[in-house]
Amino acid sequence: MMDDNFTDYFEPENVPDDKPKEETPEQREEREIKETTIDRTRGGRRRLFLWSLVVVLAGFLVYTVWSRYFHPYRTDCQERGVIMDVANEGTLVKTYECKMISEKYISDTVHIYTSDFAFTIKSDSLAREANALKGTGRRVTVHYYEYKGMVPWRGETKRFATQIVPDGAQAAPDSTGLKQR
Repeated sequence: MMDDNFTDYFEPENVPDDKPKEETPEQREEREIKETTIDRTRGGRRRLFLWSLVVVLAGFLVYTVWSRYFHPYRTDCQERGVIMDVANEGTLVKTYECKMISEKYISDTVHIYTSDFAFTIKSDSLAREANALKGTGRRVTVHYYEYKGMVPWRGETKRFATQIVPDGAQAAPDSTGLKQR
């Protein structure tokens, strides 16, 4: 009795037929089209999503670098004080680095003097003017703009002087080309 149940599974009717089935020309054409056609719907969506993600991330990266290093975030700033040092510094790119004692440190007798106000001058004429005022004890107002980050070829500070106005002199119009806020 057990032998009967065991042999039922290996009957020839349960074994798949390896003979090719007869097909109509329409069925053959459909089969050939299906075999030669590549289904790209899922892969295309994935590729589109990945490229969109790459474009968005690249745009964000470009905007971040531009806004941090190449677009001033503070314009039309002023600081008053006495210029103490002007130096032409740099290995490959020479810039004029200046140090000034800020008026807030000069007038404050309670707190300890902590640091200089450092800024960079790009133009030679403004550097000559700062050099003439260096060490004289004459108070000046430095007009400058400031970036969030530093790049090596632009100097050692984030601040860039556009004008140096000695006390008692009138400020000239800003010639930097930066839009005032």
